[in-house]
Amino acid sequence: MSMTFAPWAPALINHLWQTTVFTAAVWLLALTLRGNQARTRYWLWMIASLKFLVPFSLLIAAGACFQTFVAGQFSWSGQANPKVTAVMEGFAQPFSPAPSSSLFESSAASASAVVAASHPAARLLPFLMLGVWICGALLLALSWARRWSTIRSAMRTASSIGARSHAQVMGVPVMESPTLSEPGVFGILSPVLLLPEGITERLTAAQLGAILDHEMCHVRRRDNLTAALHMVVETLFWFHPAVWWIRTRLVEERERACDEAVIQAGSAAEVYAEGILNVCKFYVESPLPCVSGVTGSELKQRIVRIMAGRVALKLNLGRKLLLLAAALTVVAVPIMFGVVHITEVRAQTAAGKDITGAWQGTLNAGGHDLRVIAKITREGGALKTAFYSIDQAPLPFPANKTTFEGGTLKFEITGIGGSYDGRYGADGDTITGTWTQASQPFPLNLKRATPSTAWDIPEPPPKLAPMAANAPAEFDVATIKPSKPDSPGKMFRVNGREFSTLNTTLNDLMNFAYGLHPRQIVGAPAWMDSDKFDLLAKPAGEGQPDDKQWKSMVQKLLAERFKLTYHQDKKDLSVYALTLAKTGPKMDKSTGDPKGLPALFFTQLGVLNVRNSSMGAFAQLMQSAVLDRPVVDQTGLAGNYDFVLKWTPDESQFGGMGVKVPPPTEDPNAPPPLFTAIQEQIGLKLDPSRAAVDVFVIDHVEKPTEN
Repeated sequence: MSMTFAPWAPALINHLWQTTVFTAAVWLLALTLRGNQARTRYWLWMIASLKFLVPFSLLIAAGACFQTFVAGQFSWSGQANPKVTAVMEGFAQPFSPAPSSSLFESSAASASAVVAASHPAARLLPFLMLGVWICGALLLALSWARRWSTIRSAMRTASSIGARSHAQVMGVPVMESPTLSEPGVFGILSPVLLLPEGITERLTAAQLGAILDHEMCHVRRRDNLTAALHMVVETLFWFHPAVWWIRTRLVEERERACDEAVIQAGSAAEVYAEGILNVCKFYVESPLPCVSGVTGSELKQRIVRIMAGRVALKLNLGRKLLLLAAALTVVAVPIMFGVVHITEVRAQTAAGKDITGAWQGTLNAGGHDLRVIAKITREGGALKTAFYSIDQAPLPFPANKTTFEGGTLKFEITGIGGSYDGRYGADGDTITGTWTQASQPFPLNLKRATPSTAWDIPEPPPKLAPMAANAPAEFDVATIKPSKPDSPGKMFRVNGREFSTLNTTLNDLMNFAYGLHPRQIVGAPAWMDSDKFDLLAKPAGEGQPDDKQWKSMVQKLLAERFKLTYHQDKKDLSVYALTLAKTGPKMDKSTGDPKGLPALFFTQLGVLNVRNSSMGAFAQLMQSAVLDRPVVDQTGLAGNYDFVLKWTPDESQFGGMGVKVPPPTEDPNAPPPLFTAIQEQIGLKLDPSRAAVDVFVIDHVEKPTEN
């Protein structure tokens, strides 16, 4: 999960946003009806409470189902206005996952940049937020349970006193309790009227009758049930201030509604007010909202209202129409959104055959604007995508798989660890979507290119003829300089006839030139593994060097510029033996130039892309960048292969790249460890072993000469 939020985060934020707006609308409506009966306002606030449990998405889904049914019954197909759809979506779903930053990467140096971009704290934030919510909900639930236990204790010590007065009419059992709790109705399905002992001595018969009328009003209104429902809302959405504001309004309006009912039933206002004051004088308020008492709401205001004897107005025709219009708006708007939305999706699907063509847009990654082009074609019924980043390279990245279903375009490019998920616009000329690379999402909106708007794709450089086998394997120009302090990453790169490295030690250069692990270098001074250099060189002669010729040039450079001399020996070392698994190889034979250069690069830690590589080159990368000991190729496989290897690294790996591996997450979908992944995904094994391997004993070496 990222923040980079988890997929549920935008939906939750949208629900809270919609509910907050709905609550504000209820407040305005209640304010308009402040001169009317309290029971009307009570139900308005109760609806606001229940809205927290009912997202508008349910009504939107109902609208989509209705439109689908109508279309099926009457062969009707609506046309969605894109502007109307955009406005409705802007209100219904204003929040979406925020983008991060990254760049296209095609070298081992990208791994450390990815680690910096995906900080462990960002991945832990959703779990921390979930933990805080769970703690808050549990504390609140425990508080309710403790207060409920207090009432249950009072019930266990109470004794039945039969039925009294109005309670007898309602058929509600009456109990007396030795506690000092106010009179209250306990229970939801089978309510019980709980009276404190001695209340008849503290209240006159008329006062007690008015108090009992009040309690029976709570029973008739089912106030304990509605209060319990709001307690559920409070427990689930305790972090939202509106639920506590609604609670205050509910208690105020329910008590006011019962007050109005008692006065309308014929009780004298002064007798009823004195009864409430005497209860407040001698008894404590009920600890739970779902145990309806008589002392709720703001006492002074209640007494003033009761003594004023003002009669609350019933709803006139105009206000009834206002409530009806509000109800229709709340129900109709989400349903209409669903109708419009499904119409748009149907239009997208109908226009799906037009998805082929050139699409272009600008990707902002790491503060850089990169122009990208997706060329989509259809071959034999299947969609194919060629993806260009024309500001970085003239050659396309072919997508592994392209799908277009239900108005959604998706394609994945394993070679650079990227994928696209976009929504086809109703106008047929736009795709709104997200590019994801190394688990980092970036907004990427594409527009159909026309002959007049299409961007030019740079011509790729002409392919060079191979360098002659007998040509001198040496650099014509070579620049060596110390790397910038604390510069992250490590890189070897061949770009045409240019060879370069970044943040490489002499041990790294010997690994490239001779295929050596640092343990195979004996008698080396400490600076060979600590001092880092950047190298830029161009070969002498004509043509494109192959892998063997590049390595020969680096070997000669080490002898000339580092004055490196050595002699070879054998030494028994701990190694990893790279062998075939019982299943046999699961890699694809490369279709690239057998004499071409291999491409091995990480798109993030634990995601290795391999193209046109021999098993020897793969073993060399694993020992130099990933593992802590030499890797000996014992697969017996000839030729070059293409594959992607995904695993969850541990702290013992990537020391050769100077990268600290973050601790593993609890994600159940995380890739397996390296030794499992290499067997399951590419059909090879890495077995710890000991073997007599070649070692280079350093006779003489110097720091490089000036350029």
